[in-house]
Amino acid sequence: MKTTPRYSRRSFLKTVGTAAIAAPFITRNLLAAPPSMRLRHASFGAAGMAWSDITQIAKCPNVDIVAICDVDLNRMGEAKKQFPNARYYQDWRELLDKEQNNIDSVNVSTPDHMHAPIAVSSMQLGKHIYGQKPLAHEIYEVRRMTDIARQKKVVTQMGIQIHSDAYYRLAVQLVHDGVLGKIKEVHSWCNKSWGDTTARPDRVDAIPVNFAWFLWLGVCADRPFIGEEYYHPSNWRKRLDFGTGTLGDMGCHIFDPVFESVGIHAPVAIRSEGTPPNQWNWSLNGKVIYTFPGNRRTAGKTIDVTWYDGTSKPSPEVIALLEGDEFPDAGSIFIGTKGTMLLPHYSLATLYPKATFKDFKMPHVAGLKHWSQFVEACRGNDKTQANFDYAGPLTETILLGNIAARFPHTTLKWNSRKMKFAQAEANQYLRREYRHGWEVKGL
Repeated sequence: MKTTPRYSRRSFLKTVGTAAIAAPFITRNLLAAPPSMRLRHASFGAAGMAWSDITQIAKCPNVDIVAICDVDLNRMGEAKKQFPNARYYQDWRELLDKEQNNIDSVNVSTPDHMHAPIAVSSMQLGKHIYGQKPLAHEIYEVRRMTDIARQKKVVTQMGIQIHSDAYYRLAVQLVHDGVLGKIKEVHSWCNKSWGDTTARPDRVDAIPVNFAWFLWLGVCADRPFIGEEYYHPSNWRKRLDFGTGTLGDMGCHIFDPVFESVGIHAPVAIRSEGTPPNQWNWSLNGKVIYTFPGNRRTAGKTIDVTWYDGTSKPSPEVIALLEGDEFPDAGSIFIGTKGTMLLPHYSLATLYPKATFKDFKMPHVAGLKHWSQFVEACRGNDKTQANFDYAGPLTETILLGNIAARFPHTTLKWNSRKMKFAQAEANQYLRREYRHGWEVKGL
């Protein structure tokens, strides 16, 4: 493959703008494809989570992987072996410009800071989107992605694949069936530690050969490259500008069955009891308390859902409800008026008190195929369950917790309809400026 040149933003945006008004082309792409059509798919990302997404999508019938893009050419080896007929790119804008008439759908499986720019640019061209979690890095980006997906009528699915798993679907049904009674509170946690309390190293390292650092930075401000995996390929999750910490990485998974089962949508207040991030990195051992309006499934007019990560965990009184059973590394405890449910991430739920539920027979709930559901929805044969109308509010809630972490021991009041905090100083973290030359139409 020839070396990919720096691609002109002006040329790319001109292409997107032209496509957006070209009615014959855009109409064909805005609607789900005819059921007989083979889905022509492109991947943004070639390794890591992207590799998982590509291989899972490629396993589905009637799919052709036609193009793959990665800023690091060194990570394309497996993809080239498995998909030798695909076309390969280093600049995502060039892929969209050259392949816009050859693709129907894409997966965006890059670091968090580039989810929105790539997804929005793809949706402007009428492409269906499988977007990795969290949906985006900023709340404003999430809101725009949700709105644009609805306007363009594209098929969308967020990469919370366990949403389709039988274990999570069963837990949702148990709450919906009233097995626990009305839900009083929920505690969710993950023992991962995507944070760093140290300062950014004060050095400049050589950029690896075949790695386009300027493309990896994308919309973020320019800075020197630091090696030893400080940013690439995985530790970007710890860095404020690129990742969203443990809460952003795992919260969309673990909060998902809480959202769907209890029927919560947007919190009215968020309070962090953890330490704030430093100038460069997300913090460790977080605790965030979300307060949601109550509904027909809750015991009160409001309901608290508390998140813990790292070494933080629920109180001994809450853990005691598990009657001595092992406390899992990640999961949720639902406390209801009739009983308690432990839902490990991800495994079969357990109901407490055990004496109360000793004769209870768990209903059978079938799992769904998350990637196949996306493919078939694009082909006009199915509907996605984790589309952006659902995944958008879920991601917004997760990201609100990260904003609250910047204001420890302060209750932030949130107005979702206005997308605004009562505390003005918190609103600066809802949206950030893209670096000059990387502005994206629609964002």
